[in-house]
Amino acid sequence: MKIKYIFIILVVILVSGCVGFSSKGLFGTGVSVAFDPRSVGTQIDDSIMQKKLSAKILLKNKNYVLSVKTKVLDGRIFLTGKVDSPEEKLQLTKLAWETLGVRSVRNDIKIKEEFNFKRSAKDILITSQLRTAFILNKNIKATNYQIDTYKKKIYIYGIAMTSDEKNLVISEAEEILDVEKVIASIILVEDLRIQND
Repeated sequence: MKIKYIFIILVVILVSGCVGFSSKGLFGTGVSVAFDPRSVGTQIDDSIMQKKLSAKILLKNKNYVLSVKTKVLDGRIFLTGKVDSPEEKLQLTKLAWETLGVRSVRNDIKIKEEFNFKRSAKDILITSQLRTAFILNKNIKATNYQIDTYKKKIYIYGIAMTSDEKNLVISEAEEILDVEKVIASIILVEDLRIQND
């Protein structure tokens, strides 16, 4: 039994990466420290919440390490990935809502289907094109956004400095060839729980 817990702890540490400044941002939040409009305290709270949720998900099923992604922004939890059944999706939503400090949960987890190489390649291409468009557009802080694409639907999570930037991000996504739908969960800086410490 002890070996199981040690294994789980090691996997969580390896998956979450090192604490500190990196391309993943402060505490591995996925948003660059230089451009992250959240206060340091909020970033730390979000990081702790994300690590606790990741550990709970891992305890539920170690296979979720690769198939389910979590993101926490200002106490809001976003879930993406794939699971085998609708029941699993509901269980993960319940776990997210049970996380201390959660303000909302957005579950964009998909139910697994037979692998389709052509569709997966197209989704990767769409994500790459949008990431490039964000980087080239000087009015968008590209590091503040996470992009996932599934079946030609783009899911964007992040923090916009202004409503103009938010609209620009959505517009860039809608202009990508073959995109069927854009689902944006973008928080404005002015809506953040704590802006300054």
